Amino acid sequence: MSRRFILTPFFIDHFEQGLLPLAGACWDVNLPALPPGSPQGRVASLLRPLSDLVAETASQGGIPVSISGDCLSAIGVAAGLQRAGIDPAVVWLDAHGDFNTWETTISGFLGGMPMAMLVGRGEQTIAQAVDLRPIEETRVVLADGRDLDHEEATALADSDITRVNRVEDLPEVLPGGPLHVHFDTDLVDPTEARAMNYPAPGGPSGQALKAVFRHLAETNRIVAVSMSSWNPDLDSDGTSRQVCMDLLGVLSGELKEN
Repeated sequence: MSRRFILTPFFIDHFEQGLLPLAGACWDVNLPALPPGSPQGRVASLLRPLSDLVAETASQGGIPVSISGDCLSAIGVAAGLQRAGIDPAVVWLDAHGDFNTWETTISGFLGGMPMAMLVGRGEQTIAQAVDLRPIEETRVVLADGRDLDHEEATALADSDITRVNRVEDLPEVLPGGPLHVHFDTDLVDPTEARAMNYPAPGGPSGQALKAVFRHLAETNRIVAVSMSSWNPDLDSDGTSRQVCMDLLGVLSGELKEN
């Protein structure tokens, strides 16, 4: 199956020029002019064309691979898959839960809410703007999530989302059917990939993740990959880029390793 790489070089609604060098010759770069207004409206303007590209790719039997500066882009990917008639389970690999709502958040950070938005919790402005139908919580798996706000942790515990604390245990709980795999690069142990906006101590090594990602790729059930990137402004030596892009290559099936 062919992969279509789509780069959305933004962190929330702020243009992230440092991500532009990632784009290969055949990549799509999602770079619309954003209107004035609320962050939610501006993010929606980013995700609508992303959703279009994902829907087009998936309808033709390809696998969209989305790279963006934050996790909200996963909403556009999920909406595009739905438009293509594909309703996958979501595997969310992240140091954080991204399960906050305005009622639970401590920071007020919009980027800490997308998994809640995906399942229909909290504010739905962005999800509704891309015509996303809420995903059943029983079809979502959160792997790691080692850094949670207190009320966010309570909400997760009360939800029907499956959680695994060790990413290495993920293969044992994979739901059936097609998979949309979302990978936030802050999942990686920050001693190996330091250039993160919100680093969380601990976490799996790159080698451990490669083994899990290889397993996921070899299921041949991945219908889309979305990745939230490192902060290129913090990556002076390019180490985080190398580690994370290698992992993306394994997960997307583009990089074959023994």
